[in-house]
Amino acid sequence: MYLYYSRKRPQEELPEELTPIWSCSNENCKGWMRDNFAFSTTPVCSLCQSKMVRGEKMLVALTNTSALNHKHS
Repeated sequence: MYLYYSRKRPQEELPEELTPIWSCSNENCKGWMRDNFAFSTTPVCSLCQSKMVRGEKMLVALTNTSALNHKHS
């Protein structure tokens, strides 16, 4: 007889908010990042090195508490 134990609990609803993001301009790439996690004021895609464009997406609310949250040109 085998017993199965899962540590997973029912997930609580996490609050979502309309979040500024950068999306890859290359239609064949799905790269994107939150604006407040970008290292540059005009980032390039880390997956394909294409230009990124501003947009918005409904995402779980997060706060970037990094001390290095400074954007460079």
